[in-house]
Amino acid sequence: MKKILVLCTGNSCRSQIAEGYLRSFLGEKATIYSAGVETHGVNPRAVLTMKEDGVDISNQTSNNIDEYFDIDFDFIITVCDHAKERCPFFPSNAKKHHYNFPDPAKAQGSEAEIMERFKAVRELIKNYCKNFVAENL
Repeated sequence: MKKILVLCTGNSCRSQIAEGYLRSFLGEKATIYSAGVETHGVNPRAVLTMKEDGVDISNQTSNNIDEYFDIDFDFIITVCDHAKERCPFFPSNAKKHHYNFPDPAKAQGSEAEIMERFKAVRELIKNYCKNFVAENL
């Protein structure tokens, strides 16, 4: 079974969304982890926007990258430039993938405008995950 790590800065939005989609798309074909170079907790707006698309991430946890050093990952996906720059060296042969998604947690405006930003980023991540699965698994 393949092991995939999705890495972001705070493991609160983008990596949580990607973890949810990869779990949804891959089921039992892979074990999906997500982590941050810091931990900020799972963002409630990320939970809500995923629920609107039929994916429940409410039981996912915000984890620090240090928790996973002993796992031999097949793939490591960084979903923001900050995490890619700060990602520690992993002593593995994992194939590394990177895409810098906008951070929906930095959105400003009304609640409706912020949620539109979350939905837009969710769709970008969903499409990335679909393509990742099709090309790699």
